[in-house]
Amino acid sequence: MVLTPASLAPLTLVLGGQRSGKSAYAESLIGHDRVAVYVATAEAGDREMAARIEIHRQRRGASWTTVEEPLDLAGALKALDGGVPVLVDCLSIWAANLLAAGRDVAEETAGLVAVVKTLTFPVVMVSSETGLGVIPANALARAYLDAAGAMNQTVAAAAKRVVLVVAGIPVTVKEETS
Repeated sequence: MVLTPASLAPLTLVLGGQRSGKSAYAESLIGHDRVAVYVATAEAGDREMAARIEIHRQRRGASWTTVEEPLDLAGALKALDGGVPVLVDCLSIWAANLLAAGRDVAEETAGLVAVVKTLTFPVVMVSSETGLGVIPANALARAYLDAAGAMNQTVAAAAKRVVLVVAGIPVTVKEETS
C-alpha cells in the first residue's frame, strides 16, 4: 500500500530556481510524517554544501530513509522495494555530476524515465529551472544549461504533474488526470 495522498501522480516534476522553495514544496507533497525514501544526488564537497544537506535532512524528519546516489538514479530507483513514495532531489545536480563524470546526460535521462515508467510507487523529482538568465560566456556553463534544459523537458514530458515554484508559491504547469 502506498502511503501517500491520493492526488500524488506517478511522476511529479517540481521545478524552480535556487532557493525558490522547490525542495520544501516537493517534500510537502509527500508529507513529513509519512514513511518515504529520499534519493539525494548532492555530495558534500565543502562545508557550505554539507550545511545545506543537513538542513534538508532535518526538515524531512526521521520517517524518511535517505539513499545517496550521485550518478545511477535509474539503478537506485530499481533497487527500491516500493510501497512508499520517493523524492529525488535534485536532477540538476545529477546532470552536473553526470557531466563531470563524462557521461551522456540525454542517454542517462532516457534510461531514468524508462525505469520510472515501470515503478509501482509515486516519484517526485526536483530540478532547477535553468537558463532564465543571460547566456554564459564559457562553453562548460552553456553545455550544462543545454543538458539540464533538455533533461527537464524530457522528464516533464513523462510526468503527469509539473509544478514551478516561484518565491515559495507553487504554480501548476501541467496536470494530467489519466
